[in-house]
This record gives sequence, C-alpha cells and structure tokens, in this order.
Amino acid sequence: MHLTSNDFADGDYLGAAHILSAEFGFGCAGGNQSPHLAWTDVPEGTESFAVTCFDPDAPTGSGFWHWVVVNLPADTTELAAGAGSAGGSLPDGALTTRTDFGQPGYGGPCPPQGDHPHRYLFTVHAVGGQLQADADTSAAVVGFQLHFNTLAKATLMGLYKH
Repeated sequence: MHLTSNDFADGDYLGAAHILSAEFGFGCAGGNQSPHLAWTDVPEGTESFAVTCFDPDAPTGSGFWHWVVVNLPADTTELAAGAGSAGGSLPDGALTTRTDFGQPGYGGPCPPQGDHPHRYLFTVHAVGGQLQADADTSAAVVGFQLHFNTLAKATLMGLYKH
C-alpha cells in the first residue's frame, strides 16, 4: 500500500490547521482539522479500512492515540481534510472510536511546550473484514483487532513541536 496527503509529506511538520484547538485546554490554538489522506495499491481481500493517528513520543509511557476510524468501506480511497473532525463527513459505515482525549474524533497534535518534536503516525490499515467496535471502544482494543486482521498498512509521519 501507498499513503499520501495533500496537506503534508512524510517527515514534514504539520500545519496549524491540523494542530489541536484551544478548547481542548492543552495550550495549542490550531484548527483541529484532520489532514487529507489518500491510499493506493490495496491488497486483494480488503473488506474495510482503518485509519489511526498515534504519537509514540507522548510522555505517557504508552504513547497517545489522536484518531481512530474503523470499518471504512472497501471502496474508500481517500479522506478529505476535516473528514475526521467535528462536523466532518466520513463515508457511510465508518465509525470513529474513543481516542486518548476520551472521546471519538480527531484530536490534533499538541505536545508539551518546549518538548522535542513529536512524531504523529498516520496509518491506513487494509482489513480483511469488519472490526467489532463502537464509539467507546478504546484504541488499544482496536489495535489488538488490527494486529490479527490487517492485510497491509501504510504510514505517513507528520511532526509538530509546540
């Protein structure tokens, strides 16, 4: 699989539109808009897709999940900018699950001020079925299911420093 974005290239810093907004109370003032993502070279047998955004550098001991979307229809090849944000539009059948912010939906980057640049791993998983989840399913449970059901995956890394 191959993953691209109109909003950033692999290893680039994410723009203000994609950074966490002030209402979350972490000290950032971005637009909290999920970035555009598009994928190609999907393996045969793909029945759905999942999209995740994970910060392995968060000072939690276990990273931080910023976005989890499951059960995107198999004919989906891209998500528009803002699709995962409040008021965004995901394809029918897609489900956003709980992130480490405690609720479903995209929550943009906002590492502690003065910390080193954090890596934000946007990953698309080609899944050989539908995942069992609801809006309150944790990212860890989704990750467990993805471990056993992912046929292929592709990742883009965005950076941000506050």
